[in-house]
Amino acid sequence: MRSTLLFIASVLGVVLITAALQQKSAQARVADPNMGRVFSIPGDQVGRPGVNVVFISDDQKDKFNTTMPSAMKAAYHAMIRTKLLALNPNYTKNFLGLDAETFSGVLATDVLTVSLKGATSYYDGTNVLTGRKLNDDVIDFSLKLIFGGTDGKSNPGLSSDNVNKNDKDFSNLFPYEAAPW
Repeated sequence: MRSTLLFIASVLGVVLITAALQQKSAQARVADPNMGRVFSIPGDQVGRPGVNVVFISDDQKDKFNTTMPSAMKAAYHAMIRTKLLALNPNYTKNFLGLDAETFSGVLATDVLTVSLKGATSYYDGTNVLTGRKLNDDVIDFSLKLIFGGTDGKSNPGLSSDNVNKNDKDFSNLFPYEAAPW
C-alpha cells in the first residue's frame, strides 16, 4: 500500500512539474509569438521599407521577396528606375548626390546594411544606411531621397509623412517593439 501511495505521489509530482513548465512555455509564447518558429515562406524582405511596396509592380512583388539579394539588382534595377522617374519626373540627384541610375541600383538590393563599427542608423544626418534603430524615421528619409532634391528640402509636401514618432513607447525588453494594441 505504501509503495502504491509513493508511486501515485511521484506521478502526481511529475504531472504538476510538467504542467508548470508548460504554463511557463505558454507565457513565453504570449510574450514573443515567434519564439521557436521557423519561417519557411519568405515575406516582404523589408531591408529598406517601401521598396517592394512602392517600386515593384504588383505581379512581381512575391517574386521580388523570394529573389536572392545578389540577384535583385539585375532583375529589378530598371523597374525601380522607371518607377522612380515616374514618381518624380524632375529627379536629378538626391541630397546624398545619387543620380537616378545609382539610386535605383541602391534600392534594387533590398537588404539592411549594418555597420559593425560606429553608429547604427538608417540616417542620422551623418551616418547613412549603417543599420536601423527602432526610432529611425525611415519613411521620411526615403521620401527625402525620392522627392527632396539635392538639399533634401524640395517638395516639402512630398518629403515627409508627417508622422514624427511611434504612437506607443518602445519596450525596454527584447524585442523592444511597442505592443500592437
